[in-house]
Amino acid sequence: MRFLVAALSLVALCQLTGCSSQSKQDDTSKTGKITTETSAEPLDADNAEKSATSSLASTRSVSTGDSTLDSLTYAPTGALLPKHRIFAYYGNPHSKKMGILGEYPKEEMLRRLDEEIKNWQKADPATPIQPALHLVAISAQGAPGKDGGYRLRMSDKTIKKILKWGNEHKAVVFLDIQRGHAPLGGEMAYLEKYLKLPFVHLGIDPEFSMVTGHKPGAKIGSYDAADINQAVQFLSRVVKENKLPPKVLVVHRFTQGMIKNYKNIKLDPNVQIVMDMDGWGPPVLKKDSYHDYIQKEPVQYTGFKLFYKNDFRKPGSRIMTPEEVLALDPKPMYIQYQ
Repeated sequence: MRFLVAALSLVALCQLTGCSSQSKQDDTSKTGKITTETSAEPLDADNAEKSATSSLASTRSVSTGDSTLDSLTYAPTGALLPKHRIFAYYGNPHSKKMGILGEYPKEEMLRRLDEEIKNWQKADPATPIQPALHLVAISAQGAPGKDGGYRLRMSDKTIKKILKWGNEHKAVVFLDIQRGHAPLGGEMAYLEKYLKLPFVHLGIDPEFSMVTGHKPGAKIGSYDAADINQAVQFLSRVVKENKLPPKVLVVHRFTQGMIKNYKNIKLDPNVQIVMDMDGWGPPVLKKDSYHDYIQKEPVQYTGFKLFYKNDFRKPGSRIMTPEEVLALDPKPMYIQYQ
């Protein structure tokens, strides 16, 4: 994934850049210069639908404890998957290099999102598309910061900005964690108040989970099934305590070593797990990665990432068409563009 960034005081904006990792890449170090910034602190569909129906979906009977968040009224009901295909634009509003979400002004970005969705809806008219914005809310950093976490948390102001965009555009929002050296539990806790909203979901990125102690960007990180189960349990508690429809958990993957012990991942009716193939490269490489790391090691739902720039980096390479992606088995139910 990639372009790490961030920022966030009113007087300074700092960008951490790296390269998006190529599909089928070995677990060796990646190239990329890092500029640092001080850190701030298989379930079946029927059961999923039953869970969604019984969870009081969007009654919003529980307050987030934040008046701004409570004023956001977008409240999708029921489980998103598999009745919908989620279509997301990824990035951070403080970086044009990190992804399409921050590359253009808000209105232009949303216009492009809607136009791209039309292409996918045409390719599969039978599956409604749910628009989404995927924000890197906690980005890995090349310097340890005051607490040694090697990560930067986006400010409340930045996160709320994207949530407001989602609310206005009827797009769900994913908050993505690149934890660096910081414990996953603490980073999820930082995002909990936002996840109390029915249209907010979670992403976790093994690439920047530096269990080996390396700096983010020096090597590809990993998550064990136990870490993914921790995230599932966390989200399930948020769903139950706040009477919400099931949450979606996106887990990124593009190498064998990024996910350990996948068979030990435990499903929960309150959480829908998407294993997202997000390596860049020519179509044949991306298809191979999807087959080897997603199809052969199934968890629940699958996702596929496309890159407006990096998929063209190799001579003769190109971005895959919706029809090509939807010809994969199983058909990805989460599509992300960077």
